[in-house]
Formats: sequence, C-alpha cells, structure tokens
Amino acid sequence: EPGPYIAASDYMKAVPDQIAKWVPGRLLTLGTDGFGRSEERASLRKHFEVDAEHIVVAALYALAEEGEIDRTLVEQAIRDLGVESGLVDPARA
Repeated sequence: EPGPYIAASDYMKAVPDQIAKWVPGRLLTLGTDGFGRSEERASLRKHFEVDAEHIVVAALYALAEEGEIDRTLVEQAIRDLGVESGLVDPARA
C-alpha cells in the first residue's frame, strides 16, 4: 500500500529504522532514544513525543509533506490535541 508509514517505539528509533528499506513508502520513525528519564511509561512517551497525540500529528505531517492533505490540518491537530511545538529535541534535553 502507498504510504507514508509511521513507526512508534518505546525503544530506540534505530530499531524501526532498520526496516525502512523494505517499507514501500516513506517511513517516519518516533522513538524514545533512551529510557529511565521517567518513573512511568506515559510520561516517557510524552517526553519523547511518541504518545498517541504525537503519533497523530506525525501521521498528518507526513501526509501533508506528500501533498495528500492541507498543512492547516496539521496545525489544527496540534492545537486540538494540545501538542507543544517548537520544543528542543527530546533526545537532546
């Protein structure tokens, strides 16, 4: 099927990146790139932007990049889902 494809993991982004060459479309990976910064998984997923809200925004962003949807839908989802934008890359924080 045509993509884009989103891979979200509680582990390193490198894990789903290993299958990228076999995915028949664009693969956008989200991962924690580390563990132990949080006492619970929900906080970890939010910090590393792999929670449900960020997965939705990533999927919409990838669709907008391919011209499948208007970019305003991404902006609307960011507002509606309460996703903070313009933050430092969580792996560098």
